[in-house]
Amino acid sequence: MNITIIGGSGFVGTRLTALLRQKDISLRNIDRQNSHFYPEITTIADVRSGESLKPLLRGQDCVVLLAALYQDDVSPASLYYDVNVEGTRNVLDAMDYCGVKKIIFTSSVSVYGLNKENPDENYPVDPFGHYGKSKWQAEELLRIWYQKDPQNRALYILRPTVIFGERNRGNVYRLLKQIASGKFLMIGEGTNIKSISYVGNVAAFIRYLIENELQGYKLFNYSDKPDLTMNQLIAIAEESLGKMVPSIRIPYIAGLLGGYCFDLVSKLTKKKFSISSVRVRKVCATTQYDAKKAHSSGFKPPFSLSDALDKTMKYEFIIKKSDDLVFISE
Repeated sequence: MNITIIGGSGFVGTRLTALLRQKDISLRNIDRQNSHFYPEITTIADVRSGESLKPLLRGQDCVVLLAALYQDDVSPASLYYDVNVEGTRNVLDAMDYCGVKKIIFTSSVSVYGLNKENPDENYPVDPFGHYGKSKWQAEELLRIWYQKDPQNRALYILRPTVIFGERNRGNVYRLLKQIASGKFLMIGEGTNIKSISYVGNVAAFIRYLIENELQGYKLFNYSDKPDLTMNQLIAIAEESLGKMVPSIRIPYIAGLLGGYCFDLVSKLTKKKFSISSVRVRKVCATTQYDAKKAHSSGFKPPFSLSDALDKTMKYEFIIKKSDDLVFISE
C-alpha cells in the first residue's frame, strides 16, 4: 500500500510514521516543516497551496490528513479556516486530480463543544472556538466529497480528545509541569471529568484502521479509558512524580477573571502567556466523550492510560534526555 501522511512531521504523525514503517507500506510525508526524525521521506509543501500538492499524490492509495492549525490564540482567526478548511479542500482537489479514493482525517471532539454529557458520534455538534468550527467545516467538506462517489471512496474521520505523550508541549504537559515544579494551584473543585488520549494509542488506532480494509464512511471518537476527574489525574501525577499538590483551591470565577486579565495584558503587550481565559475554561470544563465505538471495533490499545501517564511523566521530568526536540500543541 502507498500511503501519504499530510502533516506527518508533527506529534501524532511522527509516532504514526514509526508504526507504519514497521509494515509493508510505502510511506511519504508531506509537511510545511521538515521531519526531525524522518527527513528522508518528507517533502515540503503547504496545504494552503493546492497546486503544490497535486504532483505529490500520484500513485497513492490512501491519504492520512493530520495537518491542522490548533493553538488556542491564533491571530488572525481567519488562519484557522485558511489551513483547516481551505487546506482540506485543496487536499481533496489534489486527491481527485490524482485518483486517490481513500482518506483518514483527524478532526477533534471540540466539534461537540464544552461541558456536554459524554457525547458519542451521534451527538449534536456545537463547535467550541474557531478551531472547533473550522474542524467541523472541514468534516462537512469531506462528507460532501465522499457522497459524490460512495461506491468507490472511503472516508474515516477520527475525533480524538486532547492528546498527550512524550515530547508534547500541550495543555496536559502544562498541567503535569506545574505539578512537577510544585507551582500548581487547583482552579475549581476538581470533580470535572477529563477524557484524554495517549499519542501511542492514537497512532496505533490509525494504523489499525489502515490495516483493516478502508471501506465506506466511518466516524470515531477516540479517548483512552477510564475517564478521570481532575482530582484523579492529579493523584496519579503526585504518585508518579513523588510530589504533593497544595490543598489551596481557587474558585472558578476568580480563576476565570484572572484569565481575562492575562488576555488583556497579552493584547496590550503582544506577548503570549501560559494562562488565558480559554485555558481556564478548558481545564475546568467537563470534557468527557464516549469512545465505545472505537474500543468495540476490535482495536486493543497497546498502553493503559495509567501506564501512559506514568511513562510520559517519567520521560519528561525524571529521565535525562539526549535531545530537546518537542512538539507544540494545545
